[in-house]
Amino acid sequence: MWIHPSLINRKIEGEYHTLYRHLIDDEEKFLQYCRKDSGTFEMILRKIEHKILKNNTTFREAISPREKLLVCLRFLATGDSYKTIAFSYNLGHSTVQSMVLEVCAAINECLLAEYIPAPSREKWLQVAHEMWTMWNFPNCLGALDGKHVVIQAPANSGSLYFNYKKTFSIVLLALLDANCKFIAVDIGSYGKNSDGGILANSALGRGLENGTMNIPEDSPLPGTEILAPYVILGDEAFPLKKKSNEALSRIEKCRR
Repeated sequence: MWIHPSLINRKIEGEYHTLYRHLIDDEEKFLQYCRKDSGTFEMILRKIEHKILKNNTTFREAISPREKLLVCLRFLATGDSYKTIAFSYNLGHSTVQSMVLEVCAAINECLLAEYIPAPSREKWLQVAHEMWTMWNFPNCLGALDGKHVVIQAPANSGSLYFNYKKTFSIVLLALLDANCKFIAVDIGSYGKNSDGGILANSALGRGLENGTMNIPEDSPLPGTEILAPYVILGDEAFPLKKKSNEALSRIEKCRR
């Protein structure tokens, strides 16, 4: 069977073809439906369309990039299963899965470098200025923490994803600026890993350790002449690496 009979009338009964035309006339409903306003939706579509466009064949008509993006955003906005989304849009389960993965990969490839670029020295100084003026914390380059995203345990994964909260998860480690916007993210670490360990093995952690993250040199605290390093706020899961290294150096000098 080339296509299941229940999917033949996709253009008549599918959610994209029955609901989308009403959503675009109501901005509030559009935002509620896919967690993006229509302007942002069109911008994303314009940037990734060439990546997810497929040609029609003599056997079937390709699904449009617009429908693919809407399906992907609906999946991400609701957390529904692929099967639930498939029934709503009159699409095959495997088709929805491949569409979501394809669109996410295209977004990552086309937008990541533009919207979460590697911070420059000027960017760090801007973040520090906003942390001081908005949150009254000087010489601060943002706040860092990990978030456990609960998942169903993958097959044959053992305890890799089992975390201290007694659930299965992957970890989102994020560094945020004063406006709660991402500066750097690390996504997908095992739930069993600690936040400190995830940071140490992330691109951000390695860059901080190697001194390749364009961190500004020490500068005076506001209203004083006391030089202080720039810091990242975090809980006790994260070590005070620079201070620890300095302390070890002093101990070594004393021994000599």
